[in-house]
Amino acid sequence: MIDTDELAKRNAGFADGGSFAGLKLTPSGSLTVIGCVDPRVDPSDVLGLKLGEAAVIRNVGGRVTPTTLRTLGMLAKVVQARTGGPRPGDVHYAVLHHTDCGITDLAGFPELLADYFEVPAGDLDAKAVTDPVAAVRVDVESLKQKLPAGVFVSGLVYDVATGLIDVVVPPARVEA
Repeated sequence: MIDTDELAKRNAGFADGGSFAGLKLTPSGSLTVIGCVDPRVDPSDVLGLKLGEAAVIRNVGGRVTPTTLRTLGMLAKVVQARTGGPRPGDVHYAVLHHTDCGITDLAGFPELLADYFEVPAGDLDAKAVTDPVAAVRVDVESLKQKLPAGVFVSGLVYDVATGLIDVVVPPARVEA
């Protein structure tokens, strides 16, 4: 078990490296990744992101849910307060799903998933819970419907067996 003593020891090594010094609250690359909580799929490692380069939101399945959308709205307000707001063409939201995701094990619990997505259980098929490629397309489309015009949205699927990503939805600008 990794206990707090071990975490403190690891943190001391991190702090000694000083890589956090001078980082701003807002990501340097104007990238936000929406990914899964699965420990095999840390977006920073999988995508080679440096500390401070991207904001990362993680939830079960890496899904775009109403809670995710509310979180994105709150983050946009923080960025606006700190910087006056980014130019929309500089903002990129990447949805990162993966193979062998535990959310597929929840398909047998439609009431739980319906609550998670805040939809009637009869509408769950549209969420493509058991197919990461289809689910990425669904979630990218959800973002396109809710995000402001001018931002970019893309969708990726990480293969846990090969370590490679597949660009399912290339970056596309959200239209008005």
